[in-house]
Amino acid sequence: MRNLDTPVKQIRHKIFTEVAKVGFESKDETLIHDIEAIPYNIVEERAQYRESIYRERAVASERVRLAMGLSLRPENRAVHLTSGLEASNIDEKYYEPPLMQVIPSACAACPPNKYIVSDMCRGCVAHPCMQACPKGAISMINGKSCIDQDKCIKCGKCKAVCPYDAISHNIRPCEQACGVKAIGSDEQGRAEILDDKCVSCGMCMVSCPFGAISDKSQIFQLAHSLREGNKIIAIVAPAYISQFGEDVTPRKFKTALEILGFSDVYEVALGADIGAISEAHHYAKEVATGNLPFLLTSCCPSWSMMAKKFFPDMIDNISQELTPMVATARKVKQEHPDAKVVFVGPCASKKLEAMRTSVRSDVDFVVTFEELSAMFDAREIDPASFEGDESLHNATAAGRGYAVAGGVAGAIEACLKEYYPEVPVHIEHAETLADCKKMLTLAKAGKLKGCMIEGMACPDGCMGGAGTNVPFATSSKALKQYLKDSSKKLPEKELEEIKLD
Repeated sequence: MRNLDTPVKQIRHKIFTEVAKVGFESKDETLIHDIEAIPYNIVEERAQYRESIYRERAVASERVRLAMGLSLRPENRAVHLTSGLEASNIDEKYYEPPLMQVIPSACAACPPNKYIVSDMCRGCVAHPCMQACPKGAISMINGKSCIDQDKCIKCGKCKAVCPYDAISHNIRPCEQACGVKAIGSDEQGRAEILDDKCVSCGMCMVSCPFGAISDKSQIFQLAHSLREGNKIIAIVAPAYISQFGEDVTPRKFKTALEILGFSDVYEVALGADIGAISEAHHYAKEVATGNLPFLLTSCCPSWSMMAKKFFPDMIDNISQELTPMVATARKVKQEHPDAKVVFVGPCASKKLEAMRTSVRSDVDFVVTFEELSAMFDAREIDPASFEGDESLHNATAAGRGYAVAGGVAGAIEACLKEYYPEVPVHIEHAETLADCKKMLTLAKAGKLKGCMIEGMACPDGCMGGAGTNVPFATSSKALKQYLKDSSKKLPEKELEEIKLD
């Protein structure tokens, strides 16, 4: 289980908080000074995590840029910390692509994938490692096994047969976490993200023990917009339950958002309800009749992006229904055409979905739960301290269940059984990109005909996303109770008639 209360998370929180403060409080004449002061506020007189305060401040400076939506500075020429600030100092959506970046000064250049013989080797007579190696990469030197890295094909057979567990498999944590093999190495051996493969799930970011990988943020622009008094409405992903404390009820959470400056708050589970009904209708009309061999859900942007990149012949099988985020945003814009919409959720890749131009998102900002927590701290807002007059807009247990792996498929299946009882239902789901690729491979081979296939990039689904604040074991327990307490279990069939063009 990923530990979400680590020094890396604490550093990120400090950076986000300081950048949010600048967005909320700084004036034009003090802005540059206030930004330049952040690395010194974060790293004072002693280095805590690296060999010097100078390296820590260098890393903190790059984190500040990313938190403001700016790209990292090049290493081979002088670029000021606030370079590009003019474009970023606005109260609208902004950041420069790519979304995920490796901070070179923070990367420890961990050894890439390799098998190494440790000092536990006993030099046994049987030499099972030598016998198992298909490439003859293992020899005995001074009575101990030794692996020739030029011959080794990383099959792991030597490790599997060693009776003393003396062979270790060294792999970069970021590389191990990446299900699409989008982590490479630069000329200095540091991790490098391969943009043509990356789907911005953020698992590399949360797996790096050095905090060397980070995504870009829009908290500066959002804080700026809130300070300007713009009408801004938050749409909140159903995974928000327990993310801001076990005592923070939906009523308290809504009140905290309004005190932060939001005009109103909607549940993205509303859009999920619309999506569940629409997907059920689509399945009954297209898949059950044989017009489509199978249907892929589209609500996880990293999953659908992976399908398009690695299985381009399956594009027609990806659902064209609006994702819950977009459906909710469009509903809000219908009711409040003069408002800006902020998606608040656990997901890094939703930032890319909001920026896409192929289908308008109607989302003006995206912030994660992690980033919102820092914005609360920047304004000294404690959500648990409020009572609240009203809860969020009502949604059903089916839509709220989208927060966990299997929840999307489960909601669609429940709608099919309720509203299309004559249609046979075949559901499959996968979580983590590695398992999603396996699922798509099976589908391509024709082994999942007639199936509705749900894919989630993050382990455990959205509640295991890169922008969460608490472990899945805690949040999922709270979600189960939330679903149990929901007054409505299924969305009404009439939702499929809603027009959100």
